[in-house]
Amino acid sequence: QVQLVESGGGLVQAGGSLRLSCAASARTFSNYAMGWFRQAPGKEREFVAAISWNGGRTYYADSARGRFAISRDNAKNTMYLQMNSLKPEDTAVYFCARYKPLLILSISYESVTYWGQGTQVTVSS
Repeated sequence: QVQLVESGGGLVQAGGSLRLSCAASARTFSNYAMGWFRQAPGKEREFVAAISWNGGRTYYADSARGRFAISRDNAKNTMYLQMNSLKPEDTAVYFCARYKPLLILSISYESVTYWGQGTQVTVSS
């Protein structure tokens, strides 16, 4: 069973930064593309960013592009999301996701096989 554990969420003022981490239990972490999704109260879960198995390719939602940076350290079985210039509309629970085998990148939550428990990010105005 794969476990994904997010950390790094919290309360920050608009314009501030946070760095989320996702630690994976599986030694096969480096074999899979990974992603970040988020879900605000009363809204559907939405794609934020994705990264290929070796970090060579990344993709961002329009809302994240230019402000967020996804990265991974396969030696540490850990993925990151650096979030800068945060806005109140970024407030949500952020989820780490591992994609199905052989996928390079995906924006669809239907491509996810494992989810973390989520970490709350709250941006005050």
